[in-house]
Amino acid sequence: FCYSIRLCLEKILLQCILQSRTLSGADAINALRPFYFAVHPDFFGQHPKEREVNENSLKRLNGYLENLQKPGFRSFKPTQLTFYVRERERNSSNVQESFSASGFRAVSFTLHTRDLLSTVLDILNSCSLSTEHIQSLNVNSQPHKEAKSTVNRPIKWDKTYYSFTGFKDPEEELEQAHRVETTLISWLDDNEASAVKKLKKSLPLRKELERLKFELSHQLQLSDIRWQRSWGIAHRCSQLHSLGRLVQQRPEVLKNVKGRTVVFTDRSGMSAAGHIMLGTMDVHHHWTKIFERLPNYYKLQKRLLFLEDRISQLLGGIQVIYIEELQPLLTLEEYYETLDSFYNKLRDSRLLFHPRSLRGLQMILESDRYAPSLHEFGHFTIPTVCDPATLQWFIFAKAQEARENLKRKEEMMISEKELIDTSTEKFSLDRLYKEPSVSSAQMIDCCKRLLEESLPYLQGMHLCISHFYSVLQDGDLCIPWNWK
Repeated sequence: FCYSIRLCLEKILLQCILQSRTLSGADAINALRPFYFAVHPDFFGQHPKEREVNENSLKRLNGYLENLQKPGFRSFKPTQLTFYVRERERNSSNVQESFSASGFRAVSFTLHTRDLLSTVLDILNSCSLSTEHIQSLNVNSQPHKEAKSTVNRPIKWDKTYYSFTGFKDPEEELEQAHRVETTLISWLDDNEASAVKKLKKSLPLRKELERLKFELSHQLQLSDIRWQRSWGIAHRCSQLHSLGRLVQQRPEVLKNVKGRTVVFTDRSGMSAAGHIMLGTMDVHHHWTKIFERLPNYYKLQKRLLFLEDRISQLLGGIQVIYIEELQPLLTLEEYYETLDSFYNKLRDSRLLFHPRSLRGLQMILESDRYAPSLHEFGHFTIPTVCDPATLQWFIFAKAQEARENLKRKEEMMISEKELIDTSTEKFSLDRLYKEPSVSSAQMIDCCKRLLEESLPYLQGMHLCISHFYSVLQDGDLCIPWNWK
């Protein structure tokens, strides 16, 4: 008899759950279009740090949305996400908000909803995006309030129902999820098995990747082969196989690559740092043209170095540098135009700097800034549109602080490397690395606290220090630098 009652109650509860799903997967995708447009990685091509954060967060969000649509899926854990939003206006919001160096709005929020509609609304509201268009989907846009229709109103069972049937109270589970904060130990407990399984599966491909990279680097006498984005191992192997086929078919076009670095990225050309960029969406014909144009690129690079030297002379010997990790990805042509425009403005202004008075200092040029600043690593960030008089005053006022920051940078880099080596050895990690958006200070703080822990889970793993928890497709463990 009790079994019959339980079966009946299960059917009623299942029907209520199905009726309460007021948004389909397709509707959710449509409703989230403004959000995807604001955060999609393809719109952050010149901002690799922001692109990588959005790319990883979208993967985790898609996993969350997929789980919501799985029949019978009940294990919902709060998921913290961070996105850089292309909208530049500061909006009032209850979520944690800041602005990146590139001017994008950084939004962090935690998802703990149990249905698609609530999740969509939380995402849009967290990013200060309109929810008015959801009304056109013919769904109830106030899921947290009592619905007018009795058909879609979920049943609120008395507490004795859960005691009698053994079912879990969804309200109690949600309250508990709010109270329990994810810790490093609990997350590793829950995700170690999944990471180990993915890592073991990826090992043959990892060996294949190392083999291909070594053979191509040796054959072409390259300095290095890199990837701008965090593509999976299989994707990287495919790109190297493609380059290998070109080497076999057209070996004569690669005669000028000796000593260079090849970077697989979103477009082909030569980067501001002098690296050969191969667009992953381009065919061999496009790559061949880039290799054939290398002699012209090298001539332009010499002109660029001369221009940097001329700017340095006008600014008292300060060194003009380009930092890949901190600056937008620019082609050699784009960077040359930026330098040329800045040089002409300096030359016409006739600023008075004592020759070589600023030797040992460094500066980078940015086209999307309006005020000069001093980075924690000691280099000046100078907008290309900066007024020359303002520039002169700022450099004079901050020169001593810049020298002190440069000295601290050297000490910090040494400390960071030592801590990475020590942590790798203590936990028997196969690899320990960080995302470009994680600063050296954050990495140092993270490693120091890791070394105070006993973490047998990490043996033989690949550990990435990031801004959130995640298991990558090839088994790499991502943990936030400020883990708890």
